[in-house]
Amino acid sequence: MEKLGKQTVRFNTPPSILECSSIVGPKEGQGPLAKYFDKCLTDEFWGEKTWEKAESKIIKENVTSVINKSGIPTNEIDCCFAGDLLNQCISSSFGIRDLQIPYFGIFGACSTFVEALSLGAICVEGFAKNVLCATSSHFCSAEKQFRFPLELGNQRPPTSQWTVTGSGSSIISKSGTGPFITHITTGKIVDMGISDANNMGAAMAPAFADTLVTHFLDTGRKPSYYDLILSGDLGYIGKDIAIDLLNNKGYNIKNNYKDCGVLIFDKENQDTHSGGSGPACCASVFSGYIFKELKAKKINRLLFIATGALMNSMSVQQGETIPSIAHAVSIEV
Repeated sequence: MEKLGKQTVRFNTPPSILECSSIVGPKEGQGPLAKYFDKCLTDEFWGEKTWEKAESKIIKENVTSVINKSGIPTNEIDCCFAGDLLNQCISSSFGIRDLQIPYFGIFGACSTFVEALSLGAICVEGFAKNVLCATSSHFCSAEKQFRFPLELGNQRPPTSQWTVTGSGSSIISKSGTGPFITHITTGKIVDMGISDANNMGAAMAPAFADTLVTHFLDTGRKPSYYDLILSGDLGYIGKDIAIDLLNNKGYNIKNNYKDCGVLIFDKENQDTHSGGSGPACCASVFSGYIFKELKAKKINRLLFIATGALMNSMSVQQGETIPSIAHAVSIEV
């Protein structure tokens, strides 16, 4: 590994993303990316008694799926990085507890998947041969914890985003034919004073812009270097803000920039307002759709930046603003 600039690491022997898997809920299964996911559920409970148990089952089954697809025995996976939105990351720890894989529970809110890829790549460049990365989220469990009981039927403002039900997972390896993680740029916490938990895009867009500019400065690259710049889940509002912020800094990303929160739902027909969010948003879009595009060489150079709002239900009730983060991985075929 080699440090570039302030926040970027270049891998001299880039780790390979060996395999990916994705499971999504019923609403995501009715969206425009449905055919790319490994499994689309028809029931938010998936046979369980609670939404939280269902989310643990989703990540458990998805991790089992990616291990089976990779052909690597469980005992040859050196460690696992996983996280979710529920208190103390119980979906991940309960879902993965039976696998007996050395486990790092991590939290980066909606940025967790790229955080896992970053840490996993560092481990593969060091001591590990194979690393498992996974995240999950569930619309019902997230709404219950962060906002209001679903039974109240509260009206959601136009700026709100729909937490994705699902899970995305990948295995990073020393061996393999790619795509390869060539660089990671670790984000800084950015807080621009947004305190509205129903306007996550506005809160997270400045962090996305900060990490993106830092990546370009550290690597000497320009937006045109990448076939696709993909943000985690800024949604429609956050995406527009990010484009404006970067234009003001002299970077035009409009022609090759997409957002996972925009891609996963049909805004007009699915009533998701500003788009998707949650750790499973970017994880399932990458694991289900983008990874297949990389393998087919329809995308050869990808800058994948996931954003996260580092708040909890208590901080919002106490009137705190929302500190945000964005982590980036450069992935090349």
